Amino acid sequence: MPHLSLHTPVGDITVFESDAAIVALDWGWVTHQDPSPLLRTARDQLEAYFDGALTQFDLPLAPLGTDYRRQVWQALQAIPYGQTRRYRDIAETAGGSARSVGQANGHNPIPLIIPCHRVVAASHIGGYSGGDGLPTKRWLLDLENPSRTSL
Repeated sequence: MPHLSLHTPVGDITVFESDAAIVALDWGWVTHQDPSPLLRTARDQLEAYFDGALTQFDLPLAPLGTDYRRQVWQALQAIPYGQTRRYRDIAETAGGSARSVGQANGHNPIPLIIPCHRVVAASHIGGYSGGDGLPTKRWLLDLENPSRTSL
């Protein structure tokens, strides 16, 4: 499976492609690199995102998951850059419950590009399993909206 690793402010990440679509993004570095034109485009867009120059990714995505999880991930992509939504807001859009949205977020195979970090709980920041966990989520939210009030 073609893949490309890159250094980012939230740690090393590796992006994976299958059938001309991005299928995964994992934290960590893969020693042997197998880049493709699409992966180079993904790298360029991720670098622009971390530089604050890109607010919306334009990449073909094919996350593997249940129909429900794909509905949640689609709803996440509709959250505007610099904004957050509550788990219950996503549940109203995608169906299910706030808890099921949280579970779908935790199984998001393409974090950052599918912005699960933009979903917060009603009274606190919620969870995050990518990178260093909650410090990574806070860093991403601050990158997108430096004037946001802390949760």
